[in-house]
Amino acid sequence: MADRPRNPGSTPPDGGDGPDYDWLYGKRRGRSQPTPRAAGSAPEPTRPVRRRPAGEESTRVIPTSAAPARPTSKALPSPGQIAPTPGGSGAGTTSRSGRGAGGGGRGRRWLRPKRILLVLLALVLVWVGAVIWTGLSFPKAFDRVAWEPSGARPADQPGTTYLIVASDSRKGLSKAERRKLHTGGDVGQRTDTIKLLHTGSGPDLMMTIPRDSYVPIPGHGSSKINAAFAWGGPKLLVKTIEQDTGIRIDGYVEIGMGGLVNLVDGVGGITICPKTDMKDPLAGLNVKKGCQSANGVKALAYSRSRHAQQLGDLGRGEAQNEVISQIGKKVATFGTLANPFKLHGLKDAASGISVGDGMSTLGIAKFGWAFKSVAGGSALTCGVPISDMYIHWDAARSKRMFHYVIEDKVGDLPKSLCTPSGLPKSVTG
Repeated sequence: MADRPRNPGSTPPDGGDGPDYDWLYGKRRGRSQPTPRAAGSAPEPTRPVRRRPAGEESTRVIPTSAAPARPTSKALPSPGQIAPTPGGSGAGTTSRSGRGAGGGGRGRRWLRPKRILLVLLALVLVWVGAVIWTGLSFPKAFDRVAWEPSGARPADQPGTTYLIVASDSRKGLSKAERRKLHTGGDVGQRTDTIKLLHTGSGPDLMMTIPRDSYVPIPGHGSSKINAAFAWGGPKLLVKTIEQDTGIRIDGYVEIGMGGLVNLVDGVGGITICPKTDMKDPLAGLNVKKGCQSANGVKALAYSRSRHAQQLGDLGRGEAQNEVISQIGKKVATFGTLANPFKLHGLKDAASGISVGDGMSTLGIAKFGWAFKSVAGGSALTCGVPISDMYIHWDAARSKRMFHYVIEDKVGDLPKSLCTPSGLPKSVTG
């Protein structure tokens, strides 16, 4: 590159022939002034530069600013992808896992299989814990009642037999609720439903004892069996049944009218299938023939009505079995048992149910399991064999049925003895 022209009259500091830079920095300190340009001589190639103040740097660095980011094409990789900066965290860098530093990768960390598995496991543990906690607290929702009679009782027998009673008790019902449920005044309580549920080596058996059964009652002569409950409560009823059947009662469950309504509503209603149109003002029932949904009030009326039944109290027993099985179907579903919220609702509805003193949590669970078999249709449903509509038990046939229960040989029970109404099939067809 050609040297810049020298200022006239200047010489290099070392006296050599090197280029003179006074044209760039101005005259150096201690040097002679340049000789004035003669008239008519050629002009200087450049103008003189201002003298540099003392202490100033020989050169200045022009400050730089970051160039604005230019948009890149989606088809082209960013510089960071081409040559990532080790350990870099700024824009354009990529971590080892391939996630950008903009924060979007943080949310995707939860998509890792291990994290998903841990979250699912935690949810399952919470769900199982809630179900177990609700199930264990269920027995506390039941009222307790003394039911075991004093005096001589049948000896222990194989299998387990529960007495199920639905009373017409108005306890806890307001006047408005009594009118709504057509229960009448708050008079003495009797049993609208009396059933024995036996579970053992064979199939479960639900045996209906008609409430108008005319039987001996200890200390009161002979009368309708439901009078035993009115005179002496659960203890006298249990004593009467044990004395007249020879079957030992191992557990006791009682439900009032309000409790039945709450239980049906607690499972979201049930389905009933009357075989004929039924209208019974005394029970508050007015339904058409065929299957239909029923809330608690309608289910109670259906299970209590006997005047609209062709077989009277015997037909009422069949309707009660239908209601019981429908409740069991709703309770025994996975959607109910696995849902702690539904279980909690059932626990509230169970406040109208009483169980016998001494029934453990395991005993209540065994009862519920046997109750489930009734709902599933695998249990036998029979009425006590009777000889007429008054209602007298058929001495020979009823004794045979009781024997199969006492010996826990329900699986050997002849079909001719097990009819829904208790009447022979030759009578009912």
